[in-house]
This record gives sequence, structure tokens and C-alpha cells, in this order.
Amino acid sequence: MIDVFLLLGSNLGHREAYLQKAIDLIETEIGPVIQKSSIYETEAWGKTDEPNYLNQVVCAGTELPVRQVLEKVLQIETSIGRVREEKWGSRIIDIDILFYGQDIIDEPGLIIPHPELHNRMFTLAPLSEIAADLQHPVFKKSIFHLKNELKDNLIVKKL
Repeated sequence: MIDVFLLLGSNLGHREAYLQKAIDLIETEIGPVIQKSSIYETEAWGKTDEPNYLNQVVCAGTELPVRQVLEKVLQIETSIGRVREEKWGSRIIDIDILFYGQDIIDEPGLIIPHPELHNRMFTLAPLSEIAADLQHPVFKKSIFHLKNELKDNLIVKKL
């Protein structure tokens, strides 16, 4: 079983309900959720004039190959109502693959670890809550260390 860490985000509609629906579908389609962080409310990142997000990190155990995990994630987003209109635009649900075990993957359409995770407090705060000692396989630093190094003034608060 491989641990896959996923970042969930929603900034439209019934945000908490969409996060829970995503978790339910992850358990059905990808594998059992082993850990989940608290929910954090965060300001929009990238396109800052959007409504605030709710973010949560989950760790699921899976037997699926990474490309199949990506396919399942995209199917889950679509089934919940995700429509891709603009980069960093508002969305009902967003699911990013942060880690797939300790694998380093750089292929068209799939980069793992997530290439922006070390730059985003809205990712590092919930990830640190459930996996502070997890070593980033590229930077060779713990999530706790990356979080404490980050200079990000985006407001990220635990609900």
C-alpha cells in the first residue's frame, strides 16, 4: 500500500460538504483515508480576488498506480461538479496530488511532489498537522521545516 497525500480545496457553495464528498469518493475510488487534517480557511492564492477557500489534506492508502490515481482524482472533481474555466479561478472542488509515496515523477501532465507545495502555506499548514516529519524527497527537508522556512503572508487559519 502506498501513501498518497492529497490537498482538497473549495471556495464555492457548500465548501465543507464538497470537501466531505471528495473524501467519501477518495475512499471509494482510491483507497482508505488513513489521516485527515483539520479544515483551514485561506485567502485565495494566485488569483487573489476570489472568495476564501477551505483546504484540507488527506492521506489515503492505495494500490493504484499513480496515473490511475490522477485519473480518479479528475473523475472525482468532475463528479462533484468541477468545471475548469480559468487558471486559479474559483472552484467547487480542487484535488491536488502532493505526494505518492516517496516517488519523484516528472512527466507531461504529472509532477510529484507537487511543484508548488513548498511555496504555499495553505498546503503546508494542513500537511504539517498530519505529516510534520514527512521528508520531501527533492528538498530532503521535513514538511515541518519547509513550513517554518516559508515566508508567506497569506492568511491561513484552522477552523
